[in-house]
Order: sequence, then structure tokens, then C-alpha cells
Amino acid sequence: MSDNPYSTAVLAWYETNARDLPWRAPDASPWSILVSEIMLQQTPVVRVLPAWQAWMERWPTPADLAEEPSGEAVRMWNRLGYPRRALRLHACAVAITEEHGGEVPSDHATLLALPGVGSYTAAAVASFAFGQRHAVLDTNVRRVLARAETGIEYPPKTQTKGEVALAESLVPGPPSVAARWAVGVMELGALVCTARSPKCADCPIAGQCAWRLAGKPAHDGPPRRAQTYAGTDRQVRGRLLAVLREAEHPVPKDALDAVWDDGVQRERALDGLVSDGLVDPLDDGRFALPG
Repeated sequence: MSDNPYSTAVLAWYETNARDLPWRAPDASPWSILVSEIMLQQTPVVRVLPAWQAWMERWPTPADLAEEPSGEAVRMWNRLGYPRRALRLHACAVAITEEHGGEVPSDHATLLALPGVGSYTAAAVASFAFGQRHAVLDTNVRRVLARAETGIEYPPKTQTKGEVALAESLVPGPPSVAARWAVGVMELGALVCTARSPKCADCPIAGQCAWRLAGKPAHDGPPRRAQTYAGTDRQVRGRLLAVLREAEHPVPKDALDAVWDDGVQRERALDGLVSDGLVDPLDDGRFALPG
């Protein structure tokens, strides 16, 4: 095992405090874990749970999703936000079906080659689905390590090589332990070592935390607030997509025009959806989800 002064306490804490999430169940499939990781990007668990459950009921395997047009993935995504993730999951399903016999690959490099899968997602799936030894470095983990090991309140806005090296140095040796450490420290960041109101009294490594021991010095100000949604292009895009999701057939342009009064902003949002591959403009002037 690596020289990790936190693992024993974090693993013991996780055993008694972990949330009961379906993608953490012993029988959770690699596909279900991959779906959860894509959905959880920039989206809280409470919103992901019903979307994940509905998705897995409809498409329990990659082949099930790959058989349908990508527009159905966008439709099923509903209001989860950042709908390009639906297209990435559909592209993943196609690649897994066509190139890997319908089975999510276990090899980290092969996972990384899947459409839309980045370094974090590849490490997470390899760890959580296949019990491998990888440094899984998401926002929560970065924050815990920044405070406990580096003594600063918030990690840099952009992930650094130093953070990756630190995370890798703390990964326990046995793969099964490493995988539990990965999810345990992530859960600690989500539930205790939170961005705005850390619950240091409940933290299993508070006595070793460099930031707490230093008196919790402020560093680089508070984390960025969530982007305002009302009135933004994101809101317009969401309304346009809602019309298309609810329609069984392609819709005329005037049906889309009705969702937003500002024509310039509406057209900009619609152009963006077309450019992102989320909406198909048809030759007859109507619009539809991608086929």
C-alpha cells in the first residue's frame, strides 16, 4: 500500500456513511456505472437518480441504446441539462456495440478512446466497475486533497500536474482497496468537505488536515457561484429542446418561435443546437431531434 495517512480513516468512515446509490450496488453493470458517471458531470445526485433509473430501464445494455437514433437519447435526457452528454452516451453505446462486442471495455486506455470519455471518466469506470487501481480525481477529491495535504481552501481552477501526482501517490496498493479509497474520498468531499460549508467536526481526517490545523486560511476567495440560468441562451436552448422532445413528429418553425420573444437570441440558440448535433433542420423547414 502507498504511504497514505488518510486511507484507514476514510475507508472506515465510508463504510458507515456512504449513500446507498444504485450504481454502487455489487451487481451494478459497467454500463450502468458509465451512464451514471456521464450523468453526474455537473449535475447533483438528486437530479441524476430518476434520470438514471429511467435510462437503465429503457436501455439496460449499450446495444439497446445503439439500436435507437441519437435523438431518442436526447429525448430521454429530458431536463437533466448539458444535453450533449446524451449524444456522447449514444456514441459510446454505438462504439461499445460495434467495436467491443457490446461489453464496456475494462482497459483504461480503451475506455479513454471511447467517444466523449475523458481521463476522469475512464479512471472512474475502471475503478468502480472493474476494481482497478487508478487515481480518480474529480472536483470533490481535488478539494479534499487540497485542504488535507496542501493546506489550501480550494484547488486551482484548472487541474495541475502536481495534483495528479499527489493523487497518484496516495492511491493504496491493492486494487480493491484503491477502488474503495477512490469512491470514499469522493464521498467525503461530497458530504463533509463541501465547497461552501465544510463539516470539519464530522470529518474522519480533521486531525490530519493541514488546512484546518492552519486555522482554515482563506485562499483565492470562495468557489465560483453557479451560472445564472434565467434569461440565458441555456434557458432558450432548453425551451427549444422541450418542444422537440414532446413532439412525436418534426415541428414547424413557428412552434419554436413561440417559446422565446427575443428573435436574435432565439435564433442564436437554435443555431447552436443545430451546430451541436442536437437538432436536425429538415429540407421542408421543419425541425426534429437527430435521427
